[in-house]
Amino acid sequence: MNNLRGLDLNLLLTLDALLSEQNVTRAAARLHLSQPSVSVQLAKLRESLGDPLLLPGPRGMRPTARAEALREPLRQALQALDHAIASPQPFDPGSAKITWRIAASDYSEYSVLLPALDALRKAAPACRLALQEVPSRRLSAAMEQDKLDLAIFTRTGAPPELRSRLLFKERYRLVCRHDHPDLQHAPTLAQFCQLEHVIVSPDGGGFFGNTDEALAAIGLSRKVVLSVPHFSFVCAVLTRTDMVALLPERLVQDNPALKIVDAPIEIDGFDKMMLWPERVHRDPAHQWLREFIASALKEE
Repeated sequence: MNNLRGLDLNLLLTLDALLSEQNVTRAAARLHLSQPSVSVQLAKLRESLGDPLLLPGPRGMRPTARAEALREPLRQALQALDHAIASPQPFDPGSAKITWRIAASDYSEYSVLLPALDALRKAAPACRLALQEVPSRRLSAAMEQDKLDLAIFTRTGAPPELRSRLLFKERYRLVCRHDHPDLQHAPTLAQFCQLEHVIVSPDGGGFFGNTDEALAAIGLSRKVVLSVPHFSFVCAVLTRTDMVALLPERLVQDNPALKIVDAPIEIDGFDKMMLWPERVHRDPAHQWLREFIASALKEE
C-alpha cells in the first residue's frame, strides 16, 4: 500500500480511460471532464509514476511499455474496487447460508420464534438459528463483539444503544390446571392469596415479584411455594398440581390442559421487542430476518 500514498486514486480512473481510448479527447468525454482537465491529470500521473505513459502517435497516443504493463492489472483492480463498494445485492433467502445467533428466553422462544420457525425453514432452508440465553447486562457487549445478531427481549432493561422494534404487548393471566378444584370461577382477592403460587425468577431463587409488590401496596401477601428459572417448567407443574401462576397469555393460550382465570388484581404486562446492533441495521439479510419474524407474528 505504500505505493498508493500521495497518489490521488481518481487519477487511476483517468489512466484507465486513457489506456483504453489512447486519445485525450475521447478519454475526457468518457470521464465527463474537459480535455484540459484530463491533460493536467495525465501530467500528474507522469510525475507520480515516473514515466511518460502515453506518447504521441500517428493515430492518437500509444502507451509506453510501463503503461502497457499497467493496463490489465489496473482494469482488474478498478473492477474489484467498484464491486467492493457497490450497493449490496438483494438478499436471496432461498440460496443463503447464514447462521443467525439470537438471544431469547424460553418464553421468547415459544411466543416469538416458534410461530416463525416452520415458515422460516421453508423460506431459508440452508440458514441456521443458534438460540442462546444472554443476560441483559451482556447484550450490548455480545453484539458489539459480533457474538450475537438479534435479541428477543422486553422493553424494560433493554440497552438503549441498541436498535429496537416492538413485536407485541403482552399481559399476565392467572393460570391453573383445567380441572383445578378451587378455581371453577374467578377467585376473590382473599382466595387468590390463599392459593399456592409458582413464580418465575430468571436470576434464580426469588420469591417476590411484580404481583407481590402490588399486593404489598394494599397490605396483602400471597403464598409463593415454588420458584423456578424458566416458564416452560411452570406449565408442566400446573398440569400436575393444584398450584397456580400468573403467566404471559401467549405462553398458555393454546394449551388445552390449562385454564385461564380472571385474576382479582391487575398486573402490568410488558412490551416484547426485537433488539439488534447498529452494525447490521442496514444489512439486507438481517433486515429480511427481522421483517420475517415480525410478519409471522402478525399472521398468527
